[in-house]
Amino acid sequence: MPHGFGAAARWLSLASALVLSACASVGEGPGALFAPIPTARPSPRDTATATPTPPVAIVIGIEAPCTTASILATWTVTRLAEQTVVIPVDENNILSVRSEVAAGAGGVILFGSSAPTNLGAQLQALDAVAPGGIKPFIMTDEEGGVVQRMANLVGSIPSARQMGATMTPAQIEQLAFGLAQRMRAAGVTMDLAPVLDVDGGQGPNNVDADGTRSFSANTATASNDGVAFATGLRNGGIVPVVKHFPGLGGTIGNTDVTAAATQSWSALQSVGLPPFEAAIAAHVPAVMVANATVPGLANQPASVSPTVINGVLRGRLGFQGLVITDSLSAVALSASGYTVSSAAVAALGAGADMVLYNADPSTVAAVTTQTVSAIVSAVNAGTLGRAALETAVGRVLAAKGADLCS
Repeated sequence: MPHGFGAAARWLSLASALVLSACASVGEGPGALFAPIPTARPSPRDTATATPTPPVAIVIGIEAPCTTASILATWTVTRLAEQTVVIPVDENNILSVRSEVAAGAGGVILFGSSAPTNLGAQLQALDAVAPGGIKPFIMTDEEGGVVQRMANLVGSIPSARQMGATMTPAQIEQLAFGLAQRMRAAGVTMDLAPVLDVDGGQGPNNVDADGTRSFSANTATASNDGVAFATGLRNGGIVPVVKHFPGLGGTIGNTDVTAAATQSWSALQSVGLPPFEAAIAAHVPAVMVANATVPGLANQPASVSPTVINGVLRGRLGFQGLVITDSLSAVALSASGYTVSSAAVAALGAGADMVLYNADPSTVAAVTTQTVSAIVSAVNAGTLGRAALETAVGRVLAAKGADLCS
């Protein structure tokens, strides 16, 4: 029976009984509930001019249907803030972030180069402490080539550049499908891949963040192969996150170690943006935003820019899925005057849904506390709208497939 139907039915039954009782003839016997009310017999003149008494409307209260949005409206600001934060952890020390997950962290990102053989069991123990059964995303960077966190568990795969040069899109999709199945078996639920940047440089290094992480310096190849990889991951049960919007290809400087600017906005629109447009057309569920500035579009790092996120990604391209920042502990952010916590507030205000950072294991708890506190303070001060925060968490839960009413 639908929730609330029984209550409505009982009200309807009671209302019907009252109407029937009120309409019963006077003196129908001991069961009559109302005594007769004497009235004067109207004269013919009175009868002709009397205005009929309008019927009494009976309003029956019916409960509004439950929605995730209606439940989020009852959450504390702190609980909402927690769900937007991604916690970094050494994959060989998973339970060190147990308290953060128990507090409601929205995601956990694994760092390292070799995962423990019992990773799945440890992640299950971590999931078990998540409040309300809302498990965090378990994220990792499993791109291929030099960027793999758990190759010892899921197998080594070629770099994106090698895939782009030697494999068809169908073959790439099949490779990613198998990778996703192995990742899922190990307890991972999200891959921060593929890279959709159009790049032909020699990186990854401090000058070129992409290099072999890019499928190709050709826009069409980068589009087709990147979408194929994302499709394979998704079909294999992993949430893909395409990156680094609006395109880092050709950027001089790695935002992890220095401030950097992408190619001009006019150049990006014809060369760097099409792979992301193709991914959105293919219904990719999540996008990561870069930390570089975009000359001709935004002077701020893209990850904290309303123009980039709400203006271009959500507005012009119509993307309504999950938006995740690149690491807010990158030098590109600090060089622009941001701390992790202030960047998190700015990113959420710009339209991001989840904020990501890195930190030494000894400072993870402190940085997480500072970040959540900054988000809560911003909402309480009115500089970050609670409605925007609820919308962000709604997208996080949608990407997780979590229904608060089920």
